[in-house]
Amino acid sequence: MSKCINCSAPLPSNSIECEYCGSRNDTDLKGIHHFTTHEPESDRICPKCNISLRTIDLKVHGKFLIQRCDLCLGLFFDPGELEALLDASVQHVYAINLKKLDNINKAMTPRETKVMYIKCPVCSNLMNRSSFGAKSGVIVDRCKEHGIWLNGGELRHLFEWRKAGGKLLHEQREAEKKELEKKEQESKALERNIYSEQIDLSGYTMSGSRSRKDDVDIIDVLKGVASWLLQ
Repeated sequence: MSKCINCSAPLPSNSIECEYCGSRNDTDLKGIHHFTTHEPESDRICPKCNISLRTIDLKVHGKFLIQRCDLCLGLFFDPGELEALLDASVQHVYAINLKKLDNINKAMTPRETKVMYIKCPVCSNLMNRSSFGAKSGVIVDRCKEHGIWLNGGELRHLFEWRKAGGKLLHEQREAEKKELEKKEQESKALERNIYSEQIDLSGYTMSGSRSRKDDVDIIDVLKGVASWLLQ
């Protein structure tokens, strides 16, 4: 569990503010990466605080720029950046710890049940809310074109989620989902083939019935001719 940088008290699971001394903790980045802060390089606006975001260089594999709000400590990642940061920061995980993932998921249960949609810092359109991976408990705000917004504290949970094997579990469930979809498609294709064969057999039977009727008519004619010849 993360601790307050001021009084060392345990921090709440889904908060950046210490309940004991009231300090705000930038726990998302301090102790994880050395970073430098620059003046804003764009007019991107924090969707929570309505102030300009500040550009931060995390120096991951060279220059790695993201945007952060100085007030709420929310973070904005361009498409693909969040996944790249998680890949670079958490490696060599080979097991899934379901118990820890359950705890992480429960810890991220929102205190408020009210769902709020926020605007994209780039285009100002409302972003979609979606769960980030299996059992992460983190609901991200995503703009399909411009990127992902994380509230303060959520990146810390995603690091813990990755360490507990969250990505492995997510990939496993995605593979199971694809396999199930494949089986459903194969089942539907088989049903279509069986239906087509039934139609073909039905048509053949009908055709066969007509042939037998024709045969009966011919036999009756022949019998009539034979009777006439015998008279």
